[in-house]
Amino acid sequence: MARTFITGVAGFIGSNLARALRAAGEEVVGLDDFSTGRRENLEGIEGLTLHEGDLRELDLAALFAGCDYVLHQAAMPSVARSVDDPGASHAVNATGTLRVLEAARAAGVKRVVYASSSSAYGDTPVLPKVETMPPSPRSPYAVAKLTGEQYCRVYTEVYGLETVALRYFNVFGPYQDPHSAYAAVIPRFIRCALDGSSPPVFGDGGQTRDFTYIDNVIEANLKARTAPAAAGEAVNIAVAERVSLLELIDAINEALGTQMRPDHQPPRAGDVRDSLADISKAQALLGYEAKVGFREGLARTIAWYQGRP
Repeated sequence: MARTFITGVAGFIGSNLARALRAAGEEVVGLDDFSTGRRENLEGIEGLTLHEGDLRELDLAALFAGCDYVLHQAAMPSVARSVDDPGASHAVNATGTLRVLEAARAAGVKRVVYASSSSAYGDTPVLPKVETMPPSPRSPYAVAKLTGEQYCRVYTEVYGLETVALRYFNVFGPYQDPHSAYAAVIPRFIRCALDGSSPPVFGDGGQTRDFTYIDNVIEANLKARTAPAAAGEAVNIAVAERVSLLELIDAINEALGTQMRPDHQPPRAGDVRDSLADISKAQALLGYEAKVGFREGLARTIAWYQGRP
């Protein structure tokens, strides 16, 4: 049975991965410093071996010893946060990733799967986004994530450490924190609808995203651990469906029977106008399928948040 290490295990994506792997009977080891991850996200995950600390400070090679795979989810998320504090974004997202790769090499890990970001594409007008497009990051977060991705490629080519970079497109689902000042749009909008408040919309609301339900991301990570042709590659993980923020508000209102209206605010620096993925490479290299579409994923997410504080 495989032994998988998850960095950022108490975060939204990391905890969902841990839950899925433990449900499948796999051995899971995790690390989190709880700067953005939440202890309650790990409730009910039996048999998880948890280490607490900062990946920039710990002896990661010792922690990785005996692990077959590393799913590197730990990050300082949010474009807006990186604009406020670019140094911290780089330290965690770029330098932290370099430390993970070096430790994985020293520990003899078979493969590192890296949580990259669609923000690498920037705001180029061409849609859908294809991996062969030149990157054009618009924020310190995007630069740091792209730097980590390039380190992954180099560690495969130079050192023989197998890596796969998954460019996530706007992941959403259960266990995502709606209360943070940098909260992702879907949990924040759902919470606003349930509370009877108006969600902040930066700009006119016509900006579009390829919202990707968490189960699709879990599938991609699990397949990326062993897909033979994927080593050294970066692949889009999305559903190839484009939804505007105003359409998102309408969909939440329809699902809940609410009359939520947007609170329009000035556009934010570093934000991308439109996002849509081409997922053919993920399909070819990973056998990936976007099994849960936007509407179904939104319904599941709303159901999870109902009745929660």
